[in-house]
Amino acid sequence: MKLLAVGDNVVDYYEDREEMFPGGNALNVAVFWKQNGGEDVSYIGIVGNDEEGDHIIDSLKNEDINVSRVRRAIGPSGVAVVTLDENGDRKFVGSNKGGVQSLLKLTFSESELDYISSHSLLHTSVFSRLESELPLLKKYINLSFDFSTTYDDEYLAQVCPYLTFGIFSGGDLTRKECEVLINRAHNLGTRNVLVTRGEEGALFSDTHNLYEQGIVETEVVDTLGAGDTFVAIFLKEYLVKPYAKQAMAIAAVVAAETCKRYGAFGYGKKKTIRDVPLFK
Repeated sequence: MKLLAVGDNVVDYYEDREEMFPGGNALNVAVFWKQNGGEDVSYIGIVGNDEEGDHIIDSLKNEDINVSRVRRAIGPSGVAVVTLDENGDRKFVGSNKGGVQSLLKLTFSESELDYISSHSLLHTSVFSRLESELPLLKKYINLSFDFSTTYDDEYLAQVCPYLTFGIFSGGDLTRKECEVLINRAHNLGTRNVLVTRGEEGALFSDTHNLYEQGIVETEVVDTLGAGDTFVAIFLKEYLVKPYAKQAMAIAAVVAAETCKRYGAFGYGKKKTIRDVPLFK
């Protein structure tokens, strides 16, 4: 199974530690997929021409991710400011709104579409600004899309018809609200829907059946990246063998490991970010 992750990247900056870590949903899913047995993993995104961008690229290369088609642009890379509460739950308290990648848009040449079609699955997210490209991409590859907490009707109607996998963050939703959301996505054309729910675990529906998975208890240092870990491992396992219960159980174990370290997948680097305008 070959994964192509496309879209958002960032450095997660911990003010109290004066340390930055590579991250972002699409980028995290690529790394976790590769770290857990994925053979061929590629990433396409837009990265700034600064120290943060260098750190993102170097970290991906160290993880043996194919970054040959990453775009470097003049401007700052995305920065998200992170703090942790007393339980290790991460909170985003500021950002530069994606940096230079938020001003640009990924488009794909015919040769690149052929390259995309050589993969098994393309994963992207609500932060990647690829909505208008989904009808075209759907012709070449199955799509996985992480909506995070975007649930509004207009947006779901725009995106859901093109997806094989729709993924939501439902930590603030009741189980009943999650089930309603799942059915809305199904009715709009998404066959498989996954909802991660923080300490409540996760729900997955393949249209015919609804499956539930609890969390694996662990000593939590930092929850950043735990949800992305679950998504990556679930998708990888489910595509190999479509046994939802088994895939969710494996994903929960690996997600618990992510909670034991700072940053989504490590690669902390000392940095004092004082020259980047941040919005809070």
